[in-house]
Amino acid sequence: MEEPALSLIEDFLGSSLVFASAIRRVIEQGALREAVGEELTESQLKLLKLLSLSDTHSLNEVAAFLGISSAAASKAVDKLVNRMLLRRTEGEADRRAIHLSVTEPARQLLAAYDSALRRKLQQILGGFSEEELTGATEILNRFTGRIVGNSSQSPEICLQCGMYFPARCLIREQLGRTCDYLSRRAGRQTAEAPAVAARE
Repeated sequence: MEEPALSLIEDFLGSSLVFASAIRRVIEQGALREAVGEELTESQLKLLKLLSLSDTHSLNEVAAFLGISSAAASKAVDKLVNRMLLRRTEGEADRRAIHLSVTEPARQLLAAYDSALRRKLQQILGGFSEEELTGATEILNRFTGRIVGNSSQSPEICLQCGMYFPARCLIREQLGRTCDYLSRRAGRQTAEAPAVAARE
């Protein structure tokens, strides 16, 4: 296969960055403002989205998923706990372990955001055919797999697929393996299973 010209690669990179910026600044930020006004920042929304994906998460998982320090994750969590959007409880087996889960008001805010996001996406993308959207999705996923697969840090990279595809992991689909975040989470759940069985 003939190598693409450097100018085409540079055009692709530029278009990809502009596309990602348009998604974030026009679609996601627009839906956030429409749904909740100034009640949530983007980072707070991201954190609540993560924690809504399953019943509980530890502070270390939050930090790993968001790519921030434990101290920064702790501050972010404190703000949401104080606003009664997050619930923080001690672990039953280890009282030093902190578990986090979203409250009903947080779920209502997330539902409002999701509804606003769907409306905005339908308004913007409704003019494209199913074939066009399917083809674009497949190409984006292939590009993602190729990019991550050529990274020396690929096992540690988490693309936060769960934020957008609760039941899917693009790393697993494109590269045939699970990202480091999901591997650590699965390991923690496996380690917790005997303790749960013992309590029962």
